Amino acid sequence: MTDALQEGTTVLEVSGTSPGSFCTMMLACMGAEVLKIEGPDVGERPVANAYLDHSKKSLGLNLNSAAGQEILHKLAGGADVLVESFRPGAMQRLNADYPTLNRINPRLVYCSLSGYGQTGPYRDLPGSDVTYLAMSGVLGLIGEADRPPAIPLNLIADYGGAAMHGVVGILMALYARGNSGRGQHVDVSHLDATLSMLAATPLMVPFFDGGVLPRRGQGPYSGRYAFYTTYETQDGKLLSVGSSEPWLWGNLCEALGRSDLSRYSRGPEHLTRGPTSEEAQVREQLQAIFRQRSRDDWLAYLADKNVCVSAVNTLSEVFEDPQVQHRDMLVQHEGSAGEGQLDRQVGMGIKLSDTPGRLRHPAPQPGQHTDEVLSNLGYGESDLQSLREQHVVG
Repeated sequence: MTDALQEGTTVLEVSGTSPGSFCTMMLACMGAEVLKIEGPDVGERPVANAYLDHSKKSLGLNLNSAAGQEILHKLAGGADVLVESFRPGAMQRLNADYPTLNRINPRLVYCSLSGYGQTGPYRDLPGSDVTYLAMSGVLGLIGEADRPPAIPLNLIADYGGAAMHGVVGILMALYARGNSGRGQHVDVSHLDATLSMLAATPLMVPFFDGGVLPRRGQGPYSGRYAFYTTYETQDGKLLSVGSSEPWLWGNLCEALGRSDLSRYSRGPEHLTRGPTSEEAQVREQLQAIFRQRSRDDWLAYLADKNVCVSAVNTLSEVFEDPQVQHRDMLVQHEGSAGEGQLDRQVGMGIKLSDTPGRLRHPAPQPGQHTDEVLSNLGYGESDLQSLREQHVVG
């Protein structure tokens, strides 16, 4: 099978966080040979990391030692990409920062994922997903107006932000290298990435156009408007309604026998305020209607009405969904669960028609490929034994 990335594309992962592992996993699925460099005493791979680390190899290496740094330098000399996700300065202390490795291999694309970037007054501060959301203004906009912000899963700054921006930055740098012959430093900040995504939301239009500050609980996507929210059904389950386009809202109102409510569709005025008392009553009226049937009865009834309605699924329901299964978003493979047992993993979110991504093999145990990697670098059995005795490799 042909892969999207050129055969032999080699990626070194020196990652201290899961967004870095997610970034390299995407590259591995597209054909890159990803070598995960981790401490020699990590222990067994947690099941939770099986998805992030599948399709990679693992080298147990002590980068605090001079001998370990020498091995990394040899690997970097023949690599295409290195991804690291430590605080700025950490890789310099390990003698593995961009200037050092760039001198060894000018073609190396070196990607750094960090909270605030490699420069600026905050570069050395600690952070987490919720920190970046708070600082970027995103967190203050999520939730109800009269309650504290709702903290989302760490999907935004960590994965949708830094990890995905890292993948895009690496691919751009590889493309540029095809013209220049030179690698470069890809500096990705969780905070920068979060801000760039926030700027694309409709809620920011009034702010950039006229300085009108958006507020939590305002706007058409706050969950307070009847056309974009969730409703409880007769059996206590939930339906989501995403009728932000007027014609979709009109279809729903007609299907519910309330065409008179179609005039309460989304409008530009909703960007800068919450619902009026009259608009709030519309939501209450629809809530009363949706409580008249079970969730699945509503889904069956609305299936052919051209409306934007979905069940609020549990995770078990997600992977039973025929659309999810049709798109191969649940894959099974022989893995670490035991002989004859199948591991389940989430499939590729990007579908390429000619060079599709794939789960190439299960996640390795830490250090599983140490002997193979060092042998390819020219180390003999006595060298490997000596390095183990010195606690350089594992």
